[in-house]
Amino acid sequence: MLTTGCFGRSAAGDGQDVRTQLAIGGAHLDVQRGLTTSLPGEVTGRVDQDARAALGELPCIVVTNPRRQDRAHAQPARCSGDDDAGLAAHHNLIICAGSFPVQVADGRYLNRSYLFVPGYPPQWQDKLQMTRFEREHWLIAPGEGLKVFETAFGVLGINICYDSEFPLFARAQVEAGAGLILVPSCTDTLAGYWRVRIGCQARALEGQCFVAQSPTVGEADWSESVDVNVGAAAIYAPVDRGFPPDGVVAIGELNAAQWVFADVDLAALDMVRRDGQVLNVRDWDGQSAHVGTRVDRIRLD
Repeated sequence: MLTTGCFGRSAAGDGQDVRTQLAIGGAHLDVQRGLTTSLPGEVTGRVDQDARAALGELPCIVVTNPRRQDRAHAQPARCSGDDDAGLAAHHNLIICAGSFPVQVADGRYLNRSYLFVPGYPPQWQDKLQMTRFEREHWLIAPGEGLKVFETAFGVLGINICYDSEFPLFARAQVEAGAGLILVPSCTDTLAGYWRVRIGCQARALEGQCFVAQSPTVGEADWSESVDVNVGAAAIYAPVDRGFPPDGVVAIGELNAAQWVFADVDLAALDMVRRDGQVLNVRDWDGQSAHVGTRVDRIRLD
């Protein structure tokens, strides 16, 4: 299992308490260990450090993707688990739990990622595009609708795995105010990992936003669904001035058990969207003049 977290610091300005600076951390944890009743020392130490800097106010996101057991065609799941809610409350964190199949009232199974915010009922985002395995073997149905979540530090969205490979989902969330897209994923091949990674970087490029990719890693012989897990945690950014030239803010070693941290500033997104070397967000609608019209097919044979 891999966990990605965003640890927020307060950045006040003009008399308002505006949180824009985040320390994002990602960890590769053995899929057989999981994240159950406690957070690793690397995380709690970072939380304590940033809590002091923020005078005790600590907005935080932790993205996990445990897929702890095969849920489809078993007992309906309440949510990602009381453990995640307990961790959120204990550490005063927002926890976005990794996705797994959940049975809804009409009998369908959806692939759902829950968001736990202390003091609020659990929220969630359902996966919208099903992979062949989900559609043909798990018989998982696509969810309905996109959401963004307004938090103490900014607006975020969730794209579950395969959803990140389709541009219109993240685009809609960016238009609704999202500056950070969280992508819990589970891929069993290097090609699968790269598909999601390329999708994440493309979403960061065109949406001029941050994207945190959070894949499972390790082997779980007891599960046909997650028997092999390949990936690396990463935080991606727009490819523009003020950001790394390759758009990679931080990335872990492939399949290694480790934490990866990076400091980001959501306010920097406003600057690059307004006066970047390119203006992908502003220029998005320019495609409309060319898409939907006739495509001329030129024969050169």
